[in-house]
Amino acid sequence: MPIWKRNLFVCWFGIFVAAIGMSQIAPVLPLYIQHLGVNSTSSIAQLSGVTFGVTYLISAVFSPIWGHFADKVGRKPMILRASLGMALVIGCMGFAPNVYVLIGLRLLEGVITGFSTACTALIATQTDKEHAGYALGTLSTGSIAGSLLGPVIGGFIEENLGFQPVFFITGALLLIAFIMTALFVKESFVRQDKKANSIKKIWEDIPEKSLTIILLVTFFILALGLYSIEPIVTVYVTQLTKGTAATHVALLAGLAFSASGLANIISAPRLGRLSDKIGAHKVILIALIVAGIIYIPQAFVKNPWQLIGLRFLLGLAIAGLNPSVNTLVKKITPDSLVGRVFGFTMSAGYLGIFGGSVLGGQVAAHLGIQYVFFVTSALLMINAIWVYFKVYKKLCLKEKVRS
Repeated sequence: MPIWKRNLFVCWFGIFVAAIGMSQIAPVLPLYIQHLGVNSTSSIAQLSGVTFGVTYLISAVFSPIWGHFADKVGRKPMILRASLGMALVIGCMGFAPNVYVLIGLRLLEGVITGFSTACTALIATQTDKEHAGYALGTLSTGSIAGSLLGPVIGGFIEENLGFQPVFFITGALLLIAFIMTALFVKESFVRQDKKANSIKKIWEDIPEKSLTIILLVTFFILALGLYSIEPIVTVYVTQLTKGTAATHVALLAGLAFSASGLANIISAPRLGRLSDKIGAHKVILIALIVAGIIYIPQAFVKNPWQLIGLRFLLGLAIAGLNPSVNTLVKKITPDSLVGRVFGFTMSAGYLGIFGGSVLGGQVAAHLGIQYVFFVTSALLMINAIWVYFKVYKKLCLKEKVRS
């Protein structure tokens, strides 16, 4: 097996497990907080929001920092650091004596993160150009699928085994990812930047600043769109469920949430290959438009299965965004800055997850659940227009000049 394929397999597994580790707590969080001694319904709701969101918020701050170290000392050491650190921290969550210790551990998890940043930088720099789109497309399925399937996996483990095994099993899988990385990942790292530059200096060294900003915003909108439904999916499925199906609301809600993740696993590698052939900018534009359109009928569904089907179609379309954005970032960024710039993209993604959860809840509370889909669709369409004028037309012109 070629080295790049072996690296890709190990990194995919690690990213998938790391994403599960950050998201699997969602369905069990209110129950676990109650288990830890909090009985007030309002307090449980407030503490659940803080406990879930703090990891992504802190991760957004630390991802560029760990990306900087990945460029200085190598990407493999950063993968080892993050996987071992997260294995220990998530395992310790099962022993939390109260909710405040749990929040502290979730905060520490956000500090330790950087696994996805280092893996993305490793694959981007160690894979030849002919396979870069496919490799980054495949890698992206690990993060998105893990984040979307995590809540279902966490809920299943809790229902069958209890609260603590949710954390112990995830920690054990991350420990396996650490061992696999140590044994099988190979990196030919040459340090190119010997100075500890500030963020301002790094930004000055980026050759395509405006294009980089657009790609970061697109990454943010992608995550925001995927997670805008998270706060209201169970409520929406409850409204759509009738008769005997009412006893399976949790299962149907989990399927609706995870349908996009399953579709992503299927579609992302194929769209990654397509971006290698026709250009990542074209895939980004098409994916934004199609995803924006698919959001609209979700507001008019009559039963949970229609919602699940549309979420699956959404996953097929939106899968083209993540790998194509990463492919363009790789193409326009010097190798010496790849880790730090991918750190910025991960920060944008984490902020999108946090922002999407907040946006979905606020829009649903003030305007109604249906408007969550309308607002998200509008954001994707506006992003598509911006990409068309600032990215698509610009890169198509360059292609014509070269030909």
